[in-house]
Amino acid sequence: MFSKLNKNILANALRFLSIDAIEYANSGHPGMPMGMADIAEVLWNDFLSHNPANPEWINRDRFVLSNGHGCMLLYSLLHLSGYNLSIDDLKQFRQLNSKTPGHPEFGITPGVDATTGPLGQGIGMAVGMALAEKLLANTFNRDTFNLIDHYTYCFIGDGCLMEGISHEVCSLAGTLGLNKLIVFWDKNHISIDGKTTNWFNDNTPQRFSAYNWHVIDNVDGHDPKSISSAILAAQQESLRPSLLCCKTTIGYGSPNLANDATIHGSPLGKEEVLATRKKLNWDYPAFTIPTEIYQHWDAKEHGKQLNAAWDQQLQHYRAKHPDLYLEYHRRINNILPSNWPDAINKLLGQQANNDQQLATRSCSKIILDNISGYLPELFGGSADLSQSNQTLHNNAISFDRSNHVFNYLHYGVREFGMGAIMNGMALHKGFIPYGGTFLVFSDYARSAIRTSALMQQKIIYVLSHDSIGLGEDGPTHQPVEHLAMLRATPNLSVWRPGDIDETIIAWQDALENNSTNPVCLVLSRQKLTKQPKALQTTSKIKYGGYILFEPNDPQAIIIATGSEIALAMQAASELQEKIKVRVVSMPNVNLFLQQPTAYQAQVLPNKIKNRVAVEAGSTLMWHKFVGLNGAVIGIDCFGSSAPGAQLYAKFNITKDSIIHAVLKLQEQIYDNKSCN
Repeated sequence: MFSKLNKNILANALRFLSIDAIEYANSGHPGMPMGMADIAEVLWNDFLSHNPANPEWINRDRFVLSNGHGCMLLYSLLHLSGYNLSIDDLKQFRQLNSKTPGHPEFGITPGVDATTGPLGQGIGMAVGMALAEKLLANTFNRDTFNLIDHYTYCFIGDGCLMEGISHEVCSLAGTLGLNKLIVFWDKNHISIDGKTTNWFNDNTPQRFSAYNWHVIDNVDGHDPKSISSAILAAQQESLRPSLLCCKTTIGYGSPNLANDATIHGSPLGKEEVLATRKKLNWDYPAFTIPTEIYQHWDAKEHGKQLNAAWDQQLQHYRAKHPDLYLEYHRRINNILPSNWPDAINKLLGQQANNDQQLATRSCSKIILDNISGYLPELFGGSADLSQSNQTLHNNAISFDRSNHVFNYLHYGVREFGMGAIMNGMALHKGFIPYGGTFLVFSDYARSAIRTSALMQQKIIYVLSHDSIGLGEDGPTHQPVEHLAMLRATPNLSVWRPGDIDETIIAWQDALENNSTNPVCLVLSRQKLTKQPKALQTTSKIKYGGYILFEPNDPQAIIIATGSEIALAMQAASELQEKIKVRVVSMPNVNLFLQQPTAYQAQVLPNKIKNRVAVEAGSTLMWHKFVGLNGAVIGIDCFGSSAPGAQLYAKFNITKDSIIHAVLKLQEQIYDNKSCN
């Protein structure tokens, strides 16, 4: 019956697996899989270079589903082409602990290259992947050895293009000339609220032409020949990324719901499923795919051959370029150089007797200047704040059109886009990305930071200007709630160091972090005093919280972070004649909470009830450490425009306030009125 299978039948296999899984779950988004099935079939069967038996093959083409609500299309593609995703897995769509969650999740489903769903972030990660491919190719490819040579394909919808991040990343992709990035726009003019005419009427082809993209307009998204011709033309482009504007019908094949917003996010229903089967001549029960269709889709053998040919090339490369091979292998496998410990130990030794007052952003710059030469995989940047964040180190080579290999990118005023691009670079492998902005503007990057944490990627966010201490720029630039927000994010490590020793350990943790969780380095603008520490004390910074100052038989504890450590030390010193006070520095709250209970109890023993926490930010979380009867000195209102020292006085974040709080704890009548 199927001796002359046509591409419509192969695409319909995608449609009906998607329809059936969504119907079975009674939940999901069938419109996009039905509308983009023809595009997906052509791309995956005729162009995509991948190996279902080795989803992590480094030279595979990347495929990012930015419009991730249509994930049943991706799961159907993975199942049919031979990945470890069974029919039973498809039947578990959107169910607890399944391999087929409601949006694609990296690390859950074999073959999923990125966690997507928040619209627009997928295209941002695709830009990062294409950038990583270009840089690695320019670094490692030699002679006839194209060790890194693949495309990054991305599906996007109208919603992705409406999100502002699409402007940030696509503008930058055109500037960078990422010609091996090929994006398919699902041009159906439907979003959840209906036809988009009244809220999305942009001239998108002209928009992308202005970004310096290669635009292929008027692609018939249901005609395999039109789709194939567009892909071939995109692959021949040598200077620009390509946008394929594919006119599609959402819910293609549904007699009554096609081209209607109701099919975007709701199952078709039993009657409409039957009607769609009849219209598309699909005479098979739910989840049933004929053997011959499976055979046409199966990519295992071809993928094995592609991977084997590349493996053979890799061995020849290893023989001819042994040093390059070892460096390539190290970077792809996220292994730090063998001399890395020497770099950190040398730096700690150099700074041991440095009593100079330094802002921790300046400490970070000193560290970057010293370690960047050891780490060619360290890829830096800043959202137009390189001098303020001090992220531009002495070994940095910034992008310009004459540099084929660079390790620093001026992202422009694109905080969100920077985060998404760094996510894509980390997912690709071969890089440890870091990017800087002000802590207050982590709001702009927040969704990308959250996605970094969801995917547990090794990304470093350098967030300077950490408090009201930045001064005259005023409350629009002074973070208050941001530390609490970031610390509340699962899988996110947040450091707020108080001097160069703590900043060194924070960078060390970020780079050695074996769990590959993202890290935020929260740094001061104002200069801070380096606190004296014994070698044994310095070694405990890595636990996130430690005893910085210890008198005999302490009766109270002051807990502080960052720039408030100096205030805590001053207060403890003045209190010694009345009350013996231990000072605990807690530069990484979550890391401290991960330590064994015995260590936590050693630092914060239950017998010492009188506790004061001080931090120039939200007081929200600190009662966890001081108890209901303890005191927290912070700021729970917005700041003001004035010099930093005046603001600390205005909001009662002072040495005297700490002393007052400790003394009042003896009487249990302390009341924090910092915002009055």
